Amino acid sequence: MKARIFACFITLLFTLPFSLHAQDSADGLWDFVMTGPAGDVTAEVDLFSDGTSLIGQFELADGRVWPISNGQVSGYTISFDLERGDSGVVYEMTATIDGDQATGTAVAMGETREWRMTRAQ
Repeated sequence: MKARIFACFITLLFTLPFSLHAQDSADGLWDFVMTGPAGDVTAEVDLFSDGTSLIGQFELADGRVWPISNGQVSGYTISFDLERGDSGVVYEMTATIDGDQATGTAVAMGETREWRMTRAQ
């Protein structure tokens, strides 16, 4: 009986950190919302982290795809640049990930906007 309890404890000890890390990882599909002057901008965001690097893309409702660049991960914080199509406007994006939620800011052309993402189910 004691051996069984010990085995369960050891299993939990080694698997819990990995499952907690996965919840706070940027990896996966996210539902993005940012309120702009013309209303909400929504997108499906696909992110993948590799150490301190972050790659991914935004797919807007109308089918446009905007890749991210200069993606970085530091603990629970992500940052990346997002060019708005061919407009030349680049958003400097940062966010903090907390489980299945991310909240952040986007800075472009001297303005700062808040945004959020929820992990897609």
